[in-house]
Amino acid sequence: MGSSMYSRALRACLVACGLACFAPPGLKAEALRLPGSTDLLQRSAEPFGLPASSIAGGGLRDKWLGLQHRLEDEMVQIALCDGDRAGCVSPAALKFLEIVDAARLREGRARLGVINRAINLAIRPMSDVMQHGQADVWSPPLATLATGRGDCEDYAIAKFLALRFAGVAEDDLRIVVVHDRIHGEDHAVTTARLDGHWLMLDNRRMAMVEDSNARNYLPTFVIDQHGVMRYGAAIVADAASNHAAPAVVSARVSLSSFPPEAAY
Repeated sequence: MGSSMYSRALRACLVACGLACFAPPGLKAEALRLPGSTDLLQRSAEPFGLPASSIAGGGLRDKWLGLQHRLEDEMVQIALCDGDRAGCVSPAALKFLEIVDAARLREGRARLGVINRAINLAIRPMSDVMQHGQADVWSPPLATLATGRGDCEDYAIAKFLALRFAGVAEDDLRIVVVHDRIHGEDHAVTTARLDGHWLMLDNRRMAMVEDSNARNYLPTFVIDQHGVMRYGAAIVADAASNHAAPAVVSARVSLSSFPPEAAY
């Protein structure tokens, strides 16, 4: 028994340490240096195939950095529960691991689809104002699963972390803030790269679509394990002329209209 407990604890620590590391070696796809600028602009590496440059400040970056500390705490809790499920006292962590377990049984697109569908069904759409009494609150996955409520960025954050635990490389994951030109509002989605193509995991639909087919979405910011990047200034200006750091407000979704077979 003592050996078993030690083995579980060691496993949990290894998982936690591995997932808490947000700076893997290696470079992204090719970059372009603009004349007169020291910034590297990513082209084909990022979702929507558009150049994006890192930002050093702003409300969106501050919000993401603050969230990362909470994500690290939750990753440790999830890893400990994964090492000793019988002793886990967090129903939200067990629910999260249940979703991850189902995804690990699948490969490729099916793995992404399992997580997209499961997270969409596990969370009821609700605006931050309704749930928290204030706008634009970003919650980590266990906090969201504990209440079963959230808006678009809460879905996106939960999928982002679930995909990491399911084995998707962190360099193949992004959260993208877009401007929905049909509804006239900002929205957040998770994107995952598979075979060189970015698929969107959107709380508004069960079926995943490639970024190139999301014609009503205009990307403004992209977030990965390294930080926040802003898409080209002209693109952002066209999307939201007065929203340098957009509040992601969408809680719009109607899952009842999607058939079960649309998950993948």
